[in-house]
Amino acid sequence: MALPDDPADRHAAVAGGFGRLVTQTIDWSAPAPVDGWTARDVVEHLVTWFPGFLAGGGVDLPTGPSVADDPVAAWRHHSDAVQSVLEERGDESFTHPRAGSHRLADAVDRFYTSDVFMHSWDLARAGGRDAGLDEDFAAQLLGGMRPIEQLLRDSGQYGPSVPVPDDAPVVDRLMGFIGRDPAWQPVDRGAS
Repeated sequence: MALPDDPADRHAAVAGGFGRLVTQTIDWSAPAPVDGWTARDVVEHLVTWFPGFLAGGGVDLPTGPSVADDPVAAWRHHSDAVQSVLEERGDESFTHPRAGSHRLADAVDRFYTSDVFMHSWDLARAGGRDAGLDEDFAAQLLGGMRPIEQLLRDSGQYGPSVPVPDDAPVVDRLMGFIGRDPAWQPVDRGAS
């Protein structure tokens, strides 16, 4: 199913998919594909970086439960708060000191919803599952990121790319581009 183009609708779909992965997570200490991260760290990252980004442009999100105490409740609260901002204030102008000026809904879509989309893969893999990511949106993200690859690498937000065959599925190519090994699998911690 293709993701909607409207930023609020797209966030609802992407955040909802991530939320399903959150509720299906059994082991919060399971390693994730990001070096040194666990499943809990994936949720922590999304819940903690974005409020600071929005605050940099004068938009405050209400504080919610701690990911350390309850990752599911923390995600639900955060996701609902972002959705409310999109639905109630999405047409407002938003200016961030490092990201420039955008319509608020477009800033959320560009800088955050895409991050939730990509980290859905991380959380799914930490639990040994397939994220079922939309291939068209993955292709759109990859197409938009390739021309600014050096800028992205220099930001420190992306690791070195992982070589992936040109004919690999687009989600695998996107994950390789952002520094993930598409073949990554969780370690069976029950094996001796």
